[in-house]
Amino acid sequence: MNNSAISLILSGVLLNSLAQLALKFGMRTVGYFEMSLVNAIPVTLKVLKSPALFFGFGCYFLSVICWMAAIARVDISYAYPMTSLGYVITAITGYYIFQENLSPMRIMGIGVILLGVYLVSRS
Repeated sequence: MNNSAISLILSGVLLNSLAQLALKFGMRTVGYFEMSLVNAIPVTLKVLKSPALFFGFGCYFLSVICWMAAIARVDISYAYPMTSLGYVITAITGYYIFQENLSPMRIMGIGVILLGVYLVSRS
């Protein structure tokens, strides 16, 4: 495993997590809405006016580019489990930025994810 492949995987994971956080931030400005045909145009207009949502979409796009470059270099069975690090990053960042709940059960789940990523990385 070379450093460029690992860097691509981690860049993709970080960009994907950043996308999630930007989308969450952007949707806080859009607010809750009912999924209905009546709301389609007003909600779409709100989404189009949100810089955070566009930033999030851009991060997703870049994460896909990193991902494609990564899986061209390494086994998918190695690379794909690494994407679960995104859950860890997003949960912890969501706790600090959005004051979301990080219960003991979630912390244990994060520990299990980290253990799994460690085991896969050693294989």
